[in-house]
Amino acid sequence: MTTLTLLDPVKNEIKDPKEIKAFMNQRGIIFEQWEASSPLNDNDSQETILKAFEHELGPYMKKHGYVNADVINVHKETPNIEAIRTKFLSEHTHDEDEVRFFVDGEGFFFFHLANTSEVFSLHCEKGDFISVPKGATHWFDLAPKYHVKAIRVFKTPEGWVANYTQSGKEQGYK
Repeated sequence: MTTLTLLDPVKNEIKDPKEIKAFMNQRGIIFEQWEASSPLNDNDSQETILKAFEHELGPYMKKHGYVNADVINVHKETPNIEAIRTKFLSEHTHDEDEVRFFVDGEGFFFFHLANTSEVFSLHCEKGDFISVPKGATHWFDLAPKYHVKAIRVFKTPEGWVANYTQSGKEQGYK
C-alpha cells in the first residue's frame, strides 16, 4: 500500500491516496495512480509496457514537454545492484523534473524540501506516478525488496543526472 510517512518533526503515516495526493501537490510534487490499458506480464518488453500506459503517459508528456520515455527494471539479480542503490541514496537535485511511474516493485522517495525542516517519505508501488520538480532535494531507496520496474520520462537525451547536495541530510532516514 502506498504510504506517506512524515518523519520529522513529527512521525505520522498517511495511507489515503486522496490525502497523499493533496499533501504532495501542496509541495509541488505531482502524485497520481494509473492503471494499464491492458494486462501486463513480468517478461513484457519496454514497448509493450509503454503502449499499455500510452493513454496516461502520452498526454502527460505532451503537456509538459517530455521527449523520451523508457523502462528501468532493477532487481536483486541485477549486476552491481548495491552500487546502483548507493547512487540514489545521497540527497540530490536534478535540473529537470524526475518523473517515475511504478509498473511493478516498490521504492521509497525521501524529501527534504528547501525552506523547511520537514522530512517525509513516500513508499511508491505498482500503479504510482510521481513527478519530483526540478531542484527539489530528495533521495531514493529501492530496499528492502530491491525490485523496481518503472517508466521514466525525460526532456533531455542525457536522462537521469544527479546534482548531489553533500548535505548528509539522508543519514538516519534509510
